[in-house]
Amino acid sequence: MSLAMHPTIAVARREFAAYFASPLAAVFIVLFLALSAALAFYLGGFFERGQADLQPFFAFHPWLYLFLVPAVGMRLWAEERKSGTLELLLTLPITAWQAVLGKFLAGWALLGLALALTVPMWWTVSWLGDPDHGVIVASYLGSWLLAGAMLAVGSALSAATRNQIVAFVVTVVVCFVMMLAGHPLVQDAVQGWAPRAVLDAVAALSFLTHVQSIQRGVLDLRDVLFFALSIAAWLCATVLVLDAKKAG
Repeated sequence: MSLAMHPTIAVARREFAAYFASPLAAVFIVLFLALSAALAFYLGGFFERGQADLQPFFAFHPWLYLFLVPAVGMRLWAEERKSGTLELLLTLPITAWQAVLGKFLAGWALLGLALALTVPMWWTVSWLGDPDHGVIVASYLGSWLLAGAMLAVGSALSAATRNQIVAFVVTVVVCFVMMLAGHPLVQDAVQGWAPRAVLDAVAALSFLTHVQSIQRGVLDLRDVLFFALSIAAWLCATVLVLDAKKAG
């Protein structure tokens, strides 16, 4: 079987094209580009800092993703369930894993496209000064991995409901908790009843801690593996939910 005909690639291509068959892709990309630039220039003090780097630009990505990525993820499976096409999809000669991975890759590719369209910001700082390009490359990678992890969360929660709004709200809440897992807001809620080992384990799940480490230019394999394993775990959860729905 050629790569182009592989079921996962076929699903990914179909889903990616579907984003552009509706206003979703255009709205998402325009919102992301406009908000990321506005936050970097106005709240981040892009020019006032007097430094040729993209730190103010990437600093706001986690908070943009907190609302924009669930908007992409909420339709992955909730729409299939609501329209009744989920059962049809799962009766095709394709495994649940191939369907889940294909849909995820399509969404992640859309997020990657939006991120790639911000490259003119990189050209701008290169024209203004002499930035550390290694840090910028690491920041782009960290941003894309974070977006992928949040999308995987959205995939699992979208599979659990036929209501896209419910999927969106629950994904925002779960991603917010995972974002701040290592911060006092979450730690204080856990430390009253949990031992230190549990606190450390919860802190290790913080999306924000790992992405900020990468954005400093410290491309630690442990941070990359954390996001890879997070994506894999939530996609596994998606498959389990779909198998349960199929069996039911």
